[in-house]
Amino acid sequence: MKDFNQEEAYIRAKKRLDKLKGFYWHLAWYIIVNTFLIITIARNLDSDETIWQFGTFATAFFWGIGLFFHFMGVFGLRIFFSKDWENRKIEEYMNKDKRNWE
Repeated sequence: MKDFNQEEAYIRAKKRLDKLKGFYWHLAWYIIVNTFLIITIARNLDSDETIWQFGTFATAFFWGIGLFFHFMGVFGLRIFFSKDWENRKIEEYMNKDKRNWE
């Protein structure tokens, strides 16, 4: 029974690792492709045009929305509201109360 639980834990850990690697590859391609696109667009602008227009950053913006949802799918809300975060906040509030009573 113990070997079976270890095998299940390994499979779950491997799936989480694959999701994490997938997110990091997605992030890397996002940075590479959007950097290339923005530089290419900036180099091809006419002298009277400015780089600060929506079209220059549209791909990065919409792809960034997709990247954000990928991030949430991999990390979820536990990044923001993890047990560690809760414990730090409880300790912070207890220290504040302690200072007010002293």
